[in-house]
Amino acid sequence: MLTIVGLGCSPEDLSQGAKEALVGGAKVILRTGETPAAQAIIRSGVPCATLDHVYEHCRNFDTLNKKLAAAVAEEAKGGDVVYCVDGSVTEDVSAQLLLRKEKGARVFGGVSKADAAFAAAKISACARTAVSAYRTDGARLRLPLAVYDIDCDLIAGDVKLRLCELFGDEADAFFVRAGKAEKIRLYELDRQKKHDGSCVLVLDEIPLLKKTRFDFDDLADILRLLRAPDGCPWDRAQTHESIRKNMIEEAYELVDAIDSKDDNKIVEETGDVLMQGAFHAVLGEERGAFTADDVLSAVCEKLISRHSHIFGKDKATDEQSALSVWDKNKLLEKGQKTGADSVRDVPHNLPAAMRAQKVAKRAAKFGYDFKNAFEAAEKVKEELEELLAALREGDAAHIGEEAGDLLFSAVNVGRLAGADCEEALSESTKKFVDRFCRTEELILADGKNMQGMSADELWAYYERAKRNG
Repeated sequence: MLTIVGLGCSPEDLSQGAKEALVGGAKVILRTGETPAAQAIIRSGVPCATLDHVYEHCRNFDTLNKKLAAAVAEEAKGGDVVYCVDGSVTEDVSAQLLLRKEKGARVFGGVSKADAAFAAAKISACARTAVSAYRTDGARLRLPLAVYDIDCDLIAGDVKLRLCELFGDEADAFFVRAGKAEKIRLYELDRQKKHDGSCVLVLDEIPLLKKTRFDFDDLADILRLLRAPDGCPWDRAQTHESIRKNMIEEAYELVDAIDSKDDNKIVEETGDVLMQGAFHAVLGEERGAFTADDVLSAVCEKLISRHSHIFGKDKATDEQSALSVWDKNKLLEKGQKTGADSVRDVPHNLPAAMRAQKVAKRAAKFGYDFKNAFEAAEKVKEELEELLAALREGDAAHIGEEAGDLLFSAVNVGRLAGADCEEALSESTKKFVDRFCRTEELILADGKNMQGMSADELWAYYERAKRNG
């Protein structure tokens, strides 16, 4: 039988059941003989072996734990084994690997390194996070936090960089070694005089107004405070409907920041877009309709289900085939069975050219389309004639209708030619603004006034600006 014993953090931590297991005649194997608790077992005279030699031949933490577990499992084939790890069994990866394979193993949990460190730092909290220093990269780290196994200054440096990114260089922390806690700043973690297997870093909760780094939960908490009875009058007055256009404005400001290639602006405007999303999540929470977790769960589920070429059995070898998989899964997800279902689903609040292109593109998937851009161009000619006829009639409503038909037809030509019509129109408008401004500069440079010039004169200056631009 395999028995796994957590030795705790000091000789006094060993439970009575664990002591009985150690003297029960089984082969005793210590993960390491270097800790105070392990040294006490050795001094007690209990026959035992250590696996310290395994450490010398492992390139990383994962390999080490696999080899430790394999060595213990091999010994257990020949008879009863008691495998002793420092701290708690739940904190030791090699022990967890063994427990997955050895379903009948007995466990004496032991005092955890994290619990002992929290106690030394005098931090009490029901919900807290504990993680090995060797596994911080992939872990979700939340405060209060204990990071154990900080056994050298190199590992201490790695942990410091990871945690400073999350909580700020100046965050208050406790460095616990051999059961004694010393208050430090987080950036000082790798500057301590000595690091060994007993070293643990502990961080308590940081008050909101003392934080220098924040996460999504902080954003939602700030919005809840602003919406509270004693919060901000403006924020308290808002509804989904009253702030809906703010999202459009913030999205366009983010696009402008991206176009400017200014990272500081991109950070700011991305934050504003996220804030709008969080605001709607908090509003939904207040109504009992949905929460921020519902929102995040929905988008994660969508990303997984629509990327079935990554998370499922579909195949995609290039960008276009990946988009095809996405579109197929989107139709299934939304229950869209007809062309009308798909076309009606295009958001009404999109910019007009973008919406026109999306509507036409979706209709095309059901065979409703021109053969090519040249055929679509014939429709433009037809719509232009109809607009001119409406102008001759002088009917404002008819003119508006035919102008819309002409613009929609022009979007179809651009779409079939491979252009993004919204972006193309935006670039053309920008180009016109630049040329108009250059035209005015040329006119003013000649001592003339734009308003007093004839159309032919203006056009001549415009052509000069065009050639120079």
